[in-house]
This record gives sequence, structure tokens and C-alpha cells, in this order.
Amino acid sequence: MADDTKKAQAWRLFDPIVTEAPGRRTNPWVEPGVFAPDYEVLQRLLGVPLLLDAATTSGVPALALDVWVAYELRRAGLDPDRVWPREEPPRVISKDVLDFVEGQPNKTAKDLRERIAKGGRRNGGAASGNILGKNYLKQVDVILSHWSTGPEVLISTKRMDSSFGNNAANRVEESYGDAKNLRLRHPQAACGFVYGLRSTCWEQSHEKAKWLVDLLTKLGREEDAYHAVALVVPEYSGPLPSADEAGADPDDEAPIDPSPLGELELLVEDDDDDAVMRQQLGALPPVTLRRDLVPHEVSPERFFAVMLNKVLDHTPINYHETARSRRDNPGVDALPEQ
Repeated sequence: MADDTKKAQAWRLFDPIVTEAPGRRTNPWVEPGVFAPDYEVLQRLLGVPLLLDAATTSGVPALALDVWVAYELRRAGLDPDRVWPREEPPRVISKDVLDFVEGQPNKTAKDLRERIAKGGRRNGGAASGNILGKNYLKQVDVILSHWSTGPEVLISTKRMDSSFGNNAANRVEESYGDAKNLRLRHPQAACGFVYGLRSTCWEQSHEKAKWLVDLLTKLGREEDAYHAVALVVPEYSGPLPSADEAGADPDDEAPIDPSPLGELELLVEDDDDDAVMRQQLGALPPVTLRRDLVPHEVSPERFFAVMLNKVLDHTPINYHETARSRRDNPGVDALPEQ
């Protein structure tokens, strides 16, 4: 465990938060046209980077948003294995590879699953989803794709918890170019942007916060940019990791040093990984969401409704049948899974 990266440690906590969530099998469409995100899961996911003392440059704070967005797309009924990042390793892999494995004899399938679980391109998977836009390759954080359809959902996420000067604005401004790059090559894909901005921005620089919200709102109105934009405003106490306090840029590519789990791992035997994980889940720092600071036009409720409607409107009626059933039967739970 002491040799794991911060991301590997985070995945051990993200996975049970998502797979054991009570809202996992509830229909997120609660009324016609009304999508209700699972904010309780988001709050727990946002607590993981704080528990692990993961700096922005580790990628873990932004990864918490990726995991939540992918979780909501699965709740909506989209094929779990076509939504990346997946709920198990490898996080990015073609659905056709998985179907091929399931069609093999039991022993062969078991061996292949073990190899695939190790991840890596040589085993059929990848660490991240890279999509070719009009002019350049772009890493996209949450994707729905298949070889027969091409990308159907392309969602980028950004996170800003400190240094609300030029960095916060730069991330939004860069997203304009990224959106156009993707839309021009994939005009039928639903393109979205999710931005996490800590509530202290309103306390430290209220005018900057207002300007950023206005910029995000306009970003979602552009015809050749994103179809929808969402703003998430986490509120929590306690200090930031030292790298963030120093003003680290969230896009810095700093190496991730192996890090121990901290004091919690001393409470149990070294080989009892599950007990360590359970203790950590019980000790997640509390995070709340300042939904009162988020205008409707950039609310997650509107974001997921717009994105899902785009996907379903841009495909034949016999595609994404589970997602269509959930949308068309709001408030009805216990719907069949794929």
C-alpha cells in the first residue's frame, strides 16, 4: 500500500462510494424533464482528496468530479462499460474487448479478465481517454463511445480550490478552444464542461467569482462550444495541501510520489487493505455544496438533462433503450439494468 500513488489510493475509496451508494439504482429522472443528481455521493467523493491530502497536481481533486459525472451517466441508464472512466480497471477500454472476453470458455475468460484488470494498452486498456479533435489530440475526462458510433458524450472537468487569480480564468478561457476543437470533428457528440470552484473564492474575491460564473454561463450558450456547462461549489474547512497553498496550477504535470496512507493504516494489520479502506471511508472530511451560489443555467440538474437529451435525440430510438426508458418513466425506480 505504501508504494501506491495518490490516484491508486483514491480509486480504492472512490469505487465503494459509487458501487455501494443507495442512489445507484434509483431513477435520476424524478419528474418529466427534471434530473436529480446524487449530491450525497458527490460530497463523499469530494472528501477523498482531503483525506489523502492530495494536491491539485496529483489529479485526485479533479478525478473526484470525473467519477461523479460518470456515475450519473450510468444512473441515467447509459451502458456502464461504454462510459469512461469505468467502475473497475481498466478505466478506459473498448466494449468490444469486454464482449470478446465474455464469449470465451470460462478458464480463458478468467485469465483474460485478470490480464485486463492490470490495465495498460498492451492489455487492451488505457489510463485516460484521448480524443482527436479538428486540430489536436485532447484528453477528455468523461466519455461515452463505441467504435460503431464514435464519441457520443465528451465531458471535460476542471477544479480550482485556491489561487483564484489568473489560473481560475485561464482554465475557463482554454475550454473555449478545447470545445471548438472537439465539436468541429464530432458535431453529433454531446459536449459538456464541469467546473469545480471552492466556495472561498466568493469570500476572497467576490467580483472574480461573479465574473467566472458569468463566463461559465456564456460558455454554455455558444453554438460551436459546449452544449451545457455545470458549476460545482464545494465548501469545506481545513488547510489545503502545501502545493496548492503555493499556488500550483491544476494543469501542472508534476510526478506523483508514492505516499503512505497515513495514521489510519497503523490501526490495523498491514495486510488488511479492506479494513484500512473502511476506516478511511468512515473518516472522510465533511464537504457540503453551496448550491445557492449556482445559477440554474449552470446547475448540474440542467447540465445532465441537456447532455442526456442530446445523446438520445442524436441516436435512433433503438439505441440506449434503458436510458430512454428511465427518462420516459420519471419517478419509477427498479428499472432493468443493461
